[in-house]
Amino acid sequence: MQESVVAGLRTAFEAAGYTVDGVAERLGEQANGALGRNETAPAFRRTGSGDALDTMIRLFLLQRPLPEALVNKVFAGIDLVALGIVETSGGEARAVLDIRPFAEEEREWWVVADPTPGLDGRREPMRSDYVLGIAPASLSLIHLTVPIKADRALDIGTGCGIQSLHLADRVNQLVATDVNPRALQLARWTAALNHIDLDVRDGSLYEPVRGERFDLIVSNPPYVISPPGGDLTYRETGYAGDTVVEQLIRQAPDHLTDGGWCQLLANWTCVRGEDWQDRIASWTADRSAWAVQREQLDPSEYVELWLRDAGLQGPPQYTSRYDEWMRYLDDQNVEAIGMGWITLHNVEGTLAAESWPYEIERPIGPHVLHRFERLEGLPADLTALHLHVADDVIQETTGQPGAEDPATIVLRRQRGMRRAEQVDTVLAGFVGACDGDLSTGQILAALADLMDRPVVDVLADYLPQIRNLVVEGFLDY
Repeated sequence: MQESVVAGLRTAFEAAGYTVDGVAERLGEQANGALGRNETAPAFRRTGSGDALDTMIRLFLLQRPLPEALVNKVFAGIDLVALGIVETSGGEARAVLDIRPFAEEEREWWVVADPTPGLDGRREPMRSDYVLGIAPASLSLIHLTVPIKADRALDIGTGCGIQSLHLADRVNQLVATDVNPRALQLARWTAALNHIDLDVRDGSLYEPVRGERFDLIVSNPPYVISPPGGDLTYRETGYAGDTVVEQLIRQAPDHLTDGGWCQLLANWTCVRGEDWQDRIASWTADRSAWAVQREQLDPSEYVELWLRDAGLQGPPQYTSRYDEWMRYLDDQNVEAIGMGWITLHNVEGTLAAESWPYEIERPIGPHVLHRFERLEGLPADLTALHLHVADDVIQETTGQPGAEDPATIVLRRQRGMRRAEQVDTVLAGFVGACDGDLSTGQILAALADLMDRPVVDVLADYLPQIRNLVVEGFLDY
């Protein structure tokens, strides 16, 4: 896309107020909410003025045909047809691409992708080289990414380039890769439209960056576990099972600087007779890593989810494709599929893997970074630490009225993973005494004296639990 065309589009968008806030204000809460559910009728009713903003909303966000003359007037001097952004027929213009505003903190961007499928209940099979735009998964990865400054970063499977947009302000050199030529083109357009210097390369996994190292690698890869023959490049590959995720993780240390980070969204197979945590641990080897399973689906739920995503519910091939997919998973002894994220820190360590389907704070990236820092920075001996309770921790107790002691005591964090830890009265007493004045050893010694127990026994019982509370952010040092 030529610089003059980029400048013209930016100027048109800025002059019209075609931004996240501008669109939200024009549509109002109800229509904006409906559009978020892929329903365009309320937004169409509120965008009939014919001005530039209404025209852009109807053209790109509502995917409605518009008079060709109106589109030409709004984008005067820019040949959208020649660029492949709009197609015309019978005096009407219709968007071929989706160009929509995206905002993060104080930054405003525009993202170029293929049109959103499924508007107003219409659903047709997607083209094989479909390029996904701003989607819940891509936003999840943005929220997961650790907030570090980096010299070099790599975005594998960049798609429309949204991850690179997110990283641009804090990375000196950005490299983005994809195997889909259409994605490479649209990522370049997204970068150009937002004045982002992006090195876009063609190739699979780490092939385009052989011999190079990065401080940060992010990927929202085509992780869907499907039988051979799946032709949606943005979500499926020729790799068997969850091999694409496995290779991204196994090979990451060879492409990371010392202390570098690799973060990706992932699906993994839960094989009969195997522990999924052990499976991922074999990928991360001796590196410090954290895998969080946000959801686990049985094979039928999984197949239905992705057939629905591809718009294949209803056509005659639906049942045959369903059966083929189920047989494929059964042949691999898959009893469930895990869906979540994996973060690998390129330092020596082990994997922590857990299921956590509960609500979390967004963005979660700062918490991910702090958790690794606490885990990797804790000394072996905690007794000299002066701890204090994190600001977001509350204590909840339950029990019979008038009882001398509560039946249960729960410590709950309001931020990060928003964990809850059930503790006994001794550990609750310890936490209550953590104001930074006394050391861990001094507090435990005092509690041992109150309970008339040997200090060594109290240390053995409670130091592992205290370590966990520090790692999970209930206690700071």
